[in-house]
Amino acid sequence: MPYHLHIEPSGHEMGCDNDETILEAALRHGFNIPYGCRNGTCATCKGRILSGEVDYGKVEEKVLSAAEKASGLALFCQATPLSDVIIEVREIGAAKDIQIKTLPSRVAKIVDLAPDVRALFLKIPITERLQFLPGQYIDILLKDGGRRSFSLANVPGDDALLELHIKKVPGGAFTGHVFGALKEKDILRFEGPLGTFFIRQESTRPLLMVATGTGFAPIKGMLESLFAQGSIRPIHFYWGVRHAEDFYCHDLLSEWQSRHDHFQVTRMVSRPDASWSGATGYVTAQVIHDFPDASAIDAYICGHPDMVFSLSDALQGA
Repeated sequence: MPYHLHIEPSGHEMGCDNDETILEAALRHGFNIPYGCRNGTCATCKGRILSGEVDYGKVEEKVLSAAEKASGLALFCQATPLSDVIIEVREIGAAKDIQIKTLPSRVAKIVDLAPDVRALFLKIPITERLQFLPGQYIDILLKDGGRRSFSLANVPGDDALLELHIKKVPGGAFTGHVFGALKEKDILRFEGPLGTFFIRQESTRPLLMVATGTGFAPIKGMLESLFAQGSIRPIHFYWGVRHAEDFYCHDLLSEWQSRHDHFQVTRMVSRPDASWSGATGYVTAQVIHDFPDASAIDAYICGHPDMVFSLSDALQGA
């Protein structure tokens, strides 16, 4: 039977399935607790069992001693509850809490999302994990010393494959490579996670999320994390593109709307043709119209820099 898991000092609560480790349960529910190797060797996930019983798993004495077990410590990547459990662990809520790494990755899968948008799924070495906050990005490191930044579209804990949404840029050397010669099993090096674009968990205010184009990628990670946590903060997501065919992840958006009553989507096309029957125009103008007073909301905006700057300025003055 599933057991109840309570985290102190945050007060977060969740269910933990049979044979699921404490770390797996926390990550599945969108709560970020420290971890590294996930195989019981680095001790990054070591925390305290305040009450309840656990199976400590296969842990070497040098990593978790008998004395540490007796004092209540456990490795959460190995420990599975045998009863309802209360644990004490510092949850990660800021970028400064996360180690920035430089890692190789292998292209595991390439998926066409829209006519000029591709998803890259990157597999990192089995001995490595990448802990990050929803909304952060990585820098792809190019052979000429250059960098290209792309937001992570997946959620923390689901880091076996990193998901990037890449738009083809006319004349762009790297995006031209992505849409040209790049193939599965190719190696890409990256640095990350980077950035301060992530949900501030301490707030309970309604959320306004706005994206244009592939600015949807970090918003996707944020939304999936919020839904996994069971958050009921009202969310209104605006997504603007030039042409209707630039939208993607249609089934995912429909699923979110059907499953979450507190989630609302407005999709807008700035250059519609006769086949588009939805909202038209620019998201900046629509959001300003819909939110004349933005003082009681938290806004997360990603996309074309002109849109981000102009909308941010408008909302701050509203």
